[in-house]
Amino acid sequence: MNEPSTVTYPTADILKRIEDKLDSNHKEVNQKLDKMSERLTNLEVGQAKLTEKVEGMDKRLERVENTQDTLVKEVSDLKGFRSLILPLIIGGISAIIGG
Repeated sequence: MNEPSTVTYPTADILKRIEDKLDSNHKEVNQKLDKMSERLTNLEVGQAKLTEKVEGMDKRLERVENTQDTLVKEVSDLKGFRSLILPLIIGGISAIIGG
């Protein structure tokens, strides 16, 4: 029923074919690794650029916040100045009219 398998190729030819296939697979894997390495390098460069931009934006935001704090203080000072000046002006006008 079961007949034994027979190999019609010489062992050296079979081993050569196996080696060629392994070499081909090895070459494909190396090419894929090279592409992945290149993509990883590109990602790292992109990440460095983004990090630099974020740091620049952070510094700019800090300057905007400092300017905002200064403006809020100046507006507050102006409101306080207005509340002092207005009674003086009204009192001066009243003194002139009454006098």
